[in-house]
Amino acid sequence: MKSNLVIAIDGTSASGKSTNAKLVAKALGFVYVDTGAMYRTLAWYCLQKRVDVHDAKAVANLCRRWKTSLECVDHPVRHVRLLVDGYYPEKEIRTEETSAAVPHVAAVPKVRDWMRDKQRECIEFGNLVMEGRDIGTNVFPETDHKFYLDACINERTKRREAEGVRENLAARDERDSQRAAAPLMIALGAMVINNSQMTSSETSGIIIKEMKKRLGLQAGQPGPATAAHSVQP
Repeated sequence: MKSNLVIAIDGTSASGKSTNAKLVAKALGFVYVDTGAMYRTLAWYCLQKRVDVHDAKAVANLCRRWKTSLECVDHPVRHVRLLVDGYYPEKEIRTEETSAAVPHVAAVPKVRDWMRDKQRECIEFGNLVMEGRDIGTNVFPETDHKFYLDACINERTKRREAEGVRENLAARDERDSQRAAAPLMIALGAMVINNSQMTSSETSGIIIKEMKKRLGLQAGQPGPATAAHSVQP
């Protein structure tokens, strides 16, 4: 089995992880993985099955039983998504109801164990840009390429509201950083980027420039098919 490279992008809610990870993946020719969407999918599935998201045991049991698969699609950028019974609930996982359920589902240790194993399977699709809250600390701690995004709470709140979502980000930050299983923290060796005053192109540009320097690529040169400092499942 070939070895592939993983760029881990962690950070707080509304710090621009998804937008910037997509831009980095597109620029380098890597596969994008939104791990938050996987947790959202489970939260949505719990709501569909009327499982109480505050009941950790019930959520863990459902996660152990649900029938899922991974697929890699090309539009709008090559990315991996988690299907449930062959279906991807693209719109359903972005509702306020699902968003409110996600932190409770994500705090369940058995769920995080299941997600870590499933997320590591994504390496079979090629070089990855994977974003989330525990990629550099828990999912792919062995990767040499770790980045951590953050922004001030006011800026992040504005970004979330611009998406049409009202969320108490301070409470979310506290839950994420204090949960017992794989809490949100800056991974050892991660490059920290506070993008409060930056555009997405400026933020992603920092990561792209750094990665091209590490990989010995010229400014206009695409990313490698495989690379050193790689990881295996």
